[in-house]
Amino acid sequence: MKQQISSAQKQIIQIAIVALLLIGCIAVLLPFTGTLLFAGVICVTTAPIRNRLLKLCRGRSSLAAALMSLLLLLLLVAPMALISGSLAEGVESAIHYFKPILESGLPNDPPVWLAKFPIVGPGINDYWHRLVDSREEMNLLLRQLLDPTRKIALATVALFGQGLLQLVLVIFFVFFMFRDAENYADALHTGSQKLAGELGERMLRLAIGTVTGVMVGIVGTAAAQSLVAMIGFLIADVPGVIMLTFATFFFSMIPVIGATLIWLGAAAWLYDGGQTGWAIFMILWGMFGISSVDNFVKPILISRTSSLPLLLIVVGVFGGVLVFGFIGLFLGPTLLALGQVLIREWLAHPDYEEPSI
Repeated sequence: MKQQISSAQKQIIQIAIVALLLIGCIAVLLPFTGTLLFAGVICVTTAPIRNRLLKLCRGRSSLAAALMSLLLLLLLVAPMALISGSLAEGVESAIHYFKPILESGLPNDPPVWLAKFPIVGPGINDYWHRLVDSREEMNLLLRQLLDPTRKIALATVALFGQGLLQLVLVIFFVFFMFRDAENYADALHTGSQKLAGELGERMLRLAIGTVTGVMVGIVGTAAAQSLVAMIGFLIADVPGVIMLTFATFFFSMIPVIGATLIWLGAAAWLYDGGQTGWAIFMILWGMFGISSVDNFVKPILISRTSSLPLLLIVVGVFGGVLVFGFIGLFLGPTLLALGQVLIREWLAHPDYEEPSI
């Protein structure tokens, strides 16, 4: 009896030690969960490029990983740094522009360009004068809108600044993942085989295909929209084409309204400068060119894996941003799509033989 109690106590102690070790590991890794997951997603998606670089580097994995990290720095971090700085300047300029209006109220007459705006200009002009008649109420309304508007603008700037730091950390993790990619791949295959046998291996292949398809769909669509937008900006001779192109790329990750904010802002700038014709061209180019890309390119890019409903994209983007910050733009839809596909596969194959361990 004493020996049995001693063995039971030893087993409890062993379980407690393992549990404490797992809790400690989770506590250490928890702050880096999003960046580690996103680094893994990037490694899975760009694995073919890494493999080609590995051949060019004659099997030197450290050199191939360094080249991949440098390429990601140039493609992601450098544009993010430029956009973050431009957003900060833009918010400061907007506050400086609207501050006199918020302090003294609306002027008696609307801006000339607003009154001359096609179709809706006269109606806006009449509504402006009705608001001026109730100046006190309008001033109160403007002051009430100032605080939340400023918070939203500053939160957007902070989000991009946070995203810059997150991307640097992600690329740091990507270097080590790419350097030891073979070891991680072997561990994944072994773990999936031990956990669920043939089903585990099928799930792993499905997960890799889904992650690749969704990321190619999201990033490829954003790249296509930014390319079409760049052509429109060049035709309309909008300044800062490179900056606007990169901004279109990142904002295109936001469903429905993302890219619209960029090309609509460019159209407003053109109209404010007296270029009404080019402003109308920019609006038409944005509606039928830039924004329509999402309806044609994305289904083609992700059709090889699974359909990605709009609701899933919207929830994934905004939920991902709330949980993971900027990288949630990419990570949120990818995780939801992966969960959807794996659950469907598991429900379609509920019965399988337990692997012998």
